[in-house]
Amino acid sequence: MIDTLRGFLDDLAKAKLDEETILGLDEELRQWQGRIAPLAAVEKDRMFGRVDDVPGHGQVMCPAFAIEEQDATSVRARVTFGNYFLGGNAAAHGGAIALLFDEMLGIPANSVGGAMARTAYLHVNYRAITPMDKELQVTASLISVEGRKRMVRGELKYGDRVCADAEGLFLELLPGQQ
Repeated sequence: MIDTLRGFLDDLAKAKLDEETILGLDEELRQWQGRIAPLAAVEKDRMFGRVDDVPGHGQVMCPAFAIEEQDATSVRARVTFGNYFLGGNAAAHGGAIALLFDEMLGIPANSVGGAMARTAYLHVNYRAITPMDKELQVTASLISVEGRKRMVRGELKYGDRVCADAEGLFLELLPGQQ
């Protein structure tokens, strides 16, 4: 379902819709909204953001990535930005790139053991246009651990071209924090 929703959003983003299609789609979406609304659940019981074996934990706002290699301090994955993530002029939206880095940097930041860590700081440098509909490589590596602080760096590349790089500080949560 998550992949289907991602595909739908990509198709919607690249479509030129006529009035009849817009009205029909609006009606069908309203019907689905009515069917889903009564299924509201507390955060811990929701599917969105809680599917551990799906990139982004099932949050369709994050580009889907496929992990190729992972160890205790680093991860490497493939990612393709579809039309849903278009920022304009055939380039990926900068916010989608930042979201990808937040997800990717969180993997090594949370693989060192101890309590879960959350993003405290994320800095993204946009080095070159990030192309749409092209397979890219994204990496993230744990650089240091100092007490509760976990520093992580990442890179997004199209072939040999660095499209963006990022640095993040993740803080280990205190007891009682979620």
